[in-house]
Amino acid sequence: MIDTLTAVGWLFGVVCFGAIVPIVPTGAAVSGAAALAFHQRDPVTMVLVVATGAAGAYAGDLVMYAMCRFGGEQLARRLHWLRDEEHLAAVKDRLKAHQIPVLLVSRLIPGGRVPVLLASAFAGISWRTFVVANLPACALWSVVYAAIGLAGGSIFPEPWQGVVAAVLLILVINQAVTWWNKRREATSTAEGSGSS
Repeated sequence: MIDTLTAVGWLFGVVCFGAIVPIVPTGAAVSGAAALAFHQRDPVTMVLVVATGAAGAYAGDLVMYAMCRFGGEQLARRLHWLRDEEHLAAVKDRLKAHQIPVLLVSRLIPGGRVPVLLASAFAGISWRTFVVANLPACALWSVVYAAIGLAGGSIFPEPWQGVVAAVLLILVINQAVTWWNKRREATSTAEGSGSS
């Protein structure tokens, strides 16, 4: 049990840190932990993985939101969180029209969380709205990534194989979505410059 609690503590730390420093693959961490938990054949461990992933994501998001609310765009630029101001403006417009749905879905879209979080902070979305909407978003995110790890753990006989498969799947999905978004941006930019 001590080993499980230690692993869960590490998972919380990795996910929380990754929510603040967006280069850490937090989804892969939750998926890998879920694949390992599957081989322990203990449902309580799987519930701990999901709860810990959600708690780490939630805590990290709150820290990042607070930093953006108090530090503003200048801090976000210094930390390299703010890269595409045009995209940020579009996200702010979406948030004004549909605050809660945009906040809920942002965590499930690879690369979608940071722009929505920044736009929320810079647009002055209230703490209460953010805190309430981000809780189910983090829980749903953790469940989805744990399910991917569970699938990887159930397919492969060895725990390490399930972990590797889950992490690779997450990385491939993230790269595919990133590639697709860049391609879409390039197409819309080309169409915009062609019409002017």
